[in-house]
Amino acid sequence: MAIVFVALLVLLLAPTFRVAVSQRGFLSIDCGLEANFSGYMDSTGISYVSDDPYVDTGENRMPIDPNLSSWPKDLRTLRSFPSGVRNCYSLPAVAGARYLVRAQFLYGNYDGQNSSLVSFELHLGANFCVAVDVGADGDDMVYEAIFVAWAGWAPVCLVNIGSGTPFVSTLELRQLGAEFYPPVTPGRIMSLYDRQNMRTGLDDVTRYPDDPYDRFWWWPWDNPQWKKYSTNQPSSIETETQNFAVPAFILGSAVVPADDSRTVLTIPPWNERRKLLSSFLVFLHFADFQDTQTRQFDVYINEDDSGPSSSSYSPSYMAASCLYTNYSYTSTNGTYNITLTATAGSQLPPMINAFEIYNAITVDGPTTFHQDFDAIMAIKIEYGVKKNWMGDPCFPYKYAWEGVKCNNDTMRITSLDLSDSSLHGAVSINFTLLAALENLDLSYNNLSGSIPDSLPNLPHLRVLNLSCNNLSVDSIYKNYAESLVFRYDSDSHTCSSPLPPPSSRTKNKVAIIAICVVVPVLLLVVLVVYLIWRERGKPNVCLCVGFARDPQLQNAPGPGSGEKHGDNLLLTTENRCFTYKELQKFTNNFKWFIGKGGFGLVYYGRLEDDTEVAVKMRSDSSSHGIDEFIAEVQSLTKVHHRNLVSLIGYCWEGDHLGLVYEYMSQGSLLNHLRGENGAAKTLDWGTRVRVVLEAAQGLDYLHKGCELPIVHRDVKSSNILLGQNLRAKIADFGLSKAYISDSQTHISATAAGTAGYMDPQYYRTGKFTESSDVYSFGVVLLEVATGEPPLVPHHRHGHIVQRVKQKIAANGDIGLVADARLGGAFDVNSMWKLVDTAMMCTADSATQRPTMAAIVLQLKESLELEEARNMDNVRSLTTNPGSEVEVMSSSSFHPLAR
Repeated sequence: MAIVFVALLVLLLAPTFRVAVSQRGFLSIDCGLEANFSGYMDSTGISYVSDDPYVDTGENRMPIDPNLSSWPKDLRTLRSFPSGVRNCYSLPAVAGARYLVRAQFLYGNYDGQNSSLVSFELHLGANFCVAVDVGADGDDMVYEAIFVAWAGWAPVCLVNIGSGTPFVSTLELRQLGAEFYPPVTPGRIMSLYDRQNMRTGLDDVTRYPDDPYDRFWWWPWDNPQWKKYSTNQPSSIETETQNFAVPAFILGSAVVPADDSRTVLTIPPWNERRKLLSSFLVFLHFADFQDTQTRQFDVYINEDDSGPSSSSYSPSYMAASCLYTNYSYTSTNGTYNITLTATAGSQLPPMINAFEIYNAITVDGPTTFHQDFDAIMAIKIEYGVKKNWMGDPCFPYKYAWEGVKCNNDTMRITSLDLSDSSLHGAVSINFTLLAALENLDLSYNNLSGSIPDSLPNLPHLRVLNLSCNNLSVDSIYKNYAESLVFRYDSDSHTCSSPLPPPSSRTKNKVAIIAICVVVPVLLLVVLVVYLIWRERGKPNVCLCVGFARDPQLQNAPGPGSGEKHGDNLLLTTENRCFTYKELQKFTNNFKWFIGKGGFGLVYYGRLEDDTEVAVKMRSDSSSHGIDEFIAEVQSLTKVHHRNLVSLIGYCWEGDHLGLVYEYMSQGSLLNHLRGENGAAKTLDWGTRVRVVLEAAQGLDYLHKGCELPIVHRDVKSSNILLGQNLRAKIADFGLSKAYISDSQTHISATAAGTAGYMDPQYYRTGKFTESSDVYSFGVVLLEVATGEPPLVPHHRHGHIVQRVKQKIAANGDIGLVADARLGGAFDVNSMWKLVDTAMMCTADSATQRPTMAAIVLQLKESLELEEARNMDNVRSLTTNPGSEVEVMSSSSFHPLAR
């Protein structure tokens, strides 16, 4: 398993590994250095290499400065990232090891913009690390962080926040000791705010080789309240090697109060260019140079009224020691103050040799399981995959790698689509390291040779598509499990058909090829099928027909009835016509029941190309017949929108009426609101608002985006289906109707809708309008806000509209309206806006109801408010974990009235 991965790594990083042997795991990257440059050694003896093997994006640039040759060599080039919000380096690491990562930035007016300030963020994988501010003052900015590697790669990402183009001059990785900096854990990163040694008269920074771990120790500023205190034999100091390993050279000097009679030593803030977050950690380093008198002091951090952070401390004689705590201190004004106060029994003033201050950053976001991360990085290196494969493969969700799908709970990679990715060579053994993989698509590449024996027997693999490659598959048919759907189509005509770009390609490649067939051929096929059916008299042939607009033809009997259809029914549609036997096969004889509606039962199925589908079959007891069947096919054939469920095909064979849809894997909104069908996890408020916003966009398209406006007539939470990543789509067009003309203002109907969602005006007039859909959608909004069903039997205010009105009228507290399962975790204004919109939708008079377009705008504003709250919470959690965010999320929090 590890052999292939290590071999690839060695080949790629050979220059780096030679350096690492002599420099304790160093990786030193000169960003922007040309790829064909072999590297160099700087004045400290550190070897630098090009960043080309570690990053896929960006542009090599050089600062504009007449004195460029006098700058340190590693700052004479840089890499700029004008494209994309996030760009990442991938640095090799050892999972579980501790590292110091350092980035240097020197602007040097490289872009000719002479910007006074460029700001962006530095992230470690999915986690914020530090805010970078650098400008045209000619100074280089240095940022460091200490972290525990969670995988064999450490992603260092530059994130554009809209305040200039991110860039980086130098990137360095230093492996530290296994026990270094105990407060650093897999759940906590430390970003450097300040690190000072007390030696004076030196260069501005002490680093390697004086510090074997190449930490930057800046010399202190002039402070008239301090006096230098040092030893003539710093090499005699016994250094501590397990936790900090501060060099004796650094510990050989200290400061004491300038007036020997003073008993207080104060360390005020110095680094004004950096940002001290509200949660910080302090490390104070000591080594005393005398042992004849008592030196004892208390340590106060920000003059804590509760008492000293450390009491009656005495530094060790000629031996290193450190004072620190695992818990973090709080800064309310973005600064700190460290005070050392001599105790009553001390004969000498307090002293300090060096100190470090770090911002404490809590890591609470998920990261890809380390073995999966390492395996897919090995795949990337082996095949030279570019795409957007940088950073953590799965997280954050918006930056997930193209073609990679993950289980958010287990953080495992479950699906990998590398079809049409120009892969060459053998099928890598590294694919077998993705142990949680369920779907693997390597079709339409140039892979050759045999298939690893263990690949088809991965424990969770359900689909393996190797079509259109040059593989030897003789043994695969004997080895793979019966439950695996294995595809290997090597037909030269099929495989020579050009594929569209991956972003526009669907999973159904059979359908893609079919699109290339010209319409006359389709008509000919339909005619041949029809003639065969008529001549042979076989009743079990599904006639692929279209549907005329003539209402009289809509009631024509099905092909199996023995009666003729009108000629106008022989119109082709873009949807596939299935036979009943095909549906039996694809659903495993209708084995997996997944839902029930007014039309009939719904079953899970898989087509021959493994496309997941939902098959709705009309039941004998259904009150819905040919009319509703035709209406649904007509409606879904005409409409195409990302928030409307797509119709794949249908079956009309004798008494068998079936509709085949795209499968929505996460069930309905109703399931999630009620905790039904395994949807036990409560949707948070932001997800709820996004779901109804997407549903509103689908309804708005039906009302205004179609050639003939369509009224759905059965809007309800069970007809809002959720797919991957809980993306919402409107379903069930069995009752929908299209306006015949623009002048038509309503649709007369004899049956429509569901109790609790129906427009009261329908009961009075028997007519449906667009505002009827608006009313029903308003009820859905109230369901989302309250988590309650539309109707509660035997309740004084039985309907949800009346129940909400009563609660609001009681004391105006939106917290009494909101679903208790949200635990108060929502933006109050966001909740009010959605509830207000719902109440307008459910107004008694249809003329007072908003349009769906207006509703979409209101829901967008509601979502923006909630997202702003979430962003504030993330910032608060980053800067002050365990305080405000926890209070906001507690069940005792109740939003007040507006």
